[in-house]
Amino acid sequence: MTTVRMQPRSTGATPVPRTAADAMDTAGPQVCDDMTVEVALSVMASARTGHLLVCDNDGVCTGLLTHAQLTAVRDTPVYTDRVQLRDILVTPAPFVSPVATMAEAEHTMRYRRLDSLPVVDEHGNALGVLAR
Repeated sequence: MTTVRMQPRSTGATPVPRTAADAMDTAGPQVCDDMTVEVALSVMASARTGHLLVCDNDGVCTGLLTHAQLTAVRDTPVYTDRVQLRDILVTPAPFVSPVATMAEAEHTMRYRRLDSLPVVDEHGNALGVLAR
């Protein structure tokens, strides 16, 4: 039999709030904003993911698109196969810093009614995604 030793917990210690970096998932597929909707849907299907991070030509994250958003665009009567991702991104796109607290990130997601939120560094590079 193994003896278990219990360490007393300090009652004066305050918990450190969790940050977005602590809770984020890996960034997943990143695509360029000049990609068409049809190609993006194919990439999403092959990667078996529900979202894509969209970047500009400099690699700066410009937004996140979900499968539901892409199919909604594709199903509109004005859709053509030339529609690019940059044409349908919301500007300015919502992001969260990796040092933001989870309370701040959750507030942004609730306020904007988002299921996922990109986590970007100070240069705009995607580090990961927060998902509900």
